[in-house]
Amino acid sequence: MTKIFEVPLYPYTRSADQDSPMPVRKPVVVVGAGPIGLAAAIDLAMQDVAVVVVDDNDKVSWGSRAVCYAKRPLEILDRLGCGDQFVDTGVQWNIGKVFFDERQVYQFDLLPEEGHKRPAFINLQQYYLEQFLVERVTELQEQGKPIEIRGRNKVVGVENGDGFATVTLETPEGPYKLEADWVIACDGAASPIRQMLDLDFKGRIFEDNFLIADVVMDAEFPTERWFWFDPPFNRGQSALLHKQPDNVWRIDLQLGWDIDKEEEKKPENVIPRLKAMLGEDVKFELEWVSIYTFQCRRMETFRAGSVIFAGDSAHQVSPFGARGANSGLQDTDNLGWKLKLVMDGKAPESLLDSYDEERIFGADENILNSSRSTDFITPKSEMSRIFRNSVLELAEKAEFARPLVNSGRLSVPCVYDGSRLNTPDTADLPMRSRPGSPASDAPFKGGWLMDLLGNGFQLLAINTTVPEALEFDGIPVTAVHATCGKDELLAERYLGDSESAVYLMRPDQHVAARWTSYDEDDVRKALARATGR
Repeated sequence: MTKIFEVPLYPYTRSADQDSPMPVRKPVVVVGAGPIGLAAAIDLAMQDVAVVVVDDNDKVSWGSRAVCYAKRPLEILDRLGCGDQFVDTGVQWNIGKVFFDERQVYQFDLLPEEGHKRPAFINLQQYYLEQFLVERVTELQEQGKPIEIRGRNKVVGVENGDGFATVTLETPEGPYKLEADWVIACDGAASPIRQMLDLDFKGRIFEDNFLIADVVMDAEFPTERWFWFDPPFNRGQSALLHKQPDNVWRIDLQLGWDIDKEEEKKPENVIPRLKAMLGEDVKFELEWVSIYTFQCRRMETFRAGSVIFAGDSAHQVSPFGARGANSGLQDTDNLGWKLKLVMDGKAPESLLDSYDEERIFGADENILNSSRSTDFITPKSEMSRIFRNSVLELAEKAEFARPLVNSGRLSVPCVYDGSRLNTPDTADLPMRSRPGSPASDAPFKGGWLMDLLGNGFQLLAINTTVPEALEFDGIPVTAVHATCGKDELLAERYLGDSESAVYLMRPDQHVAARWTSYDEDDVRKALARATGR
């Protein structure tokens, strides 16, 4: 049976740009056709920004790689027009169980409060994610949107010029150059572009290695996240088990620091480890094997001239907590609308400084949580190990100890507290909907509020009225009106004790400002602030 990741989805074809005597200028070149690069390109194309995606590959990634997607990234994919495919194909889960030795210590429930369209998490192999995004690109092309993917176009050089960058590409038919007003580097953790520009990470590399194995098997395990500390089948280490579609199970096994990586990846060494975990009688086959090292690092700044970094090229975290691809999608969510305003001359270029600031804030939050998880999973001293094991022993019977157990604090959306784009808040409204926060979903007129928010500035007016459409300095603002009673979830999440509220929502569904009543002058000032003017 042919696997998805074996089929070229964007095979090489010669471009007319390769025959041009001078480099052709493009508005945006995205480097990397992984999930982050494709999401960035789709977001821009939906706003009619011409974008070319280049990748040295011509097919989706091999192996599950990023596998766990949280509710907020699923809402971003909804905004990009392709969320249903992910949720319908993925494995939904909300129960996590923690084991110490052979005993279950406790379990937790991540199912969000009622009244949300999307689940807390789904598991889905990265190759499906990339396939669905490529299919979305095709849909946009059929709608006449300016987007293309060029496979087997490897970037071998990037140079910043005066207000543009020059990209040198190697193809099966030789090299050529493109100029780009903007380059978005989504070329992964090793990021050749970062190296070409002589940029580096700061942060920590942890002295540990984990084996990842995608295993195809019919198993009776429930659809839950199982994490073991010091299990009998991997004594002194840890392990993780997740279910994915197509009877593929993701298994992570801690190996320690001083190992031969190539030797450990060989099937004759992987299979005995899996049999010790799963049982000798369980029938399975290996689909993919890899080894990763914990890294919690980021670039000092995510922008270098006309080159902007997003996803793993900009920051790296250990995988426990599902913060890699999830945070990368939030990068593109933050960047797309800002770049569009700058390119259209409706906002100063300094607006892009807020991308740097807000997403560095998000990266630091992820690195902090990921580092704490790593320190708990892999104690650095005997005293730390004694403390960890004591916490696990207590957690089995004492609820107060359970929050101290850290097998990976799972991804939550970033709130941009302190952002320069936020209007100072004086409204007596719920804390969860303060400026900088992503919108909270709620049932709305037979559907969902999140389906009506995003892709432009909007005024969400609850139990009051605002103009249906406004335009401030060439930037349109549309209205979403809602009427609700005190007992409704919309009121709980946006009104609190107030009778009415008006929210200025950013194109990425984050709150820019809020008031208990409408005042056009206040809205104008808030919009000017939210667009960096």
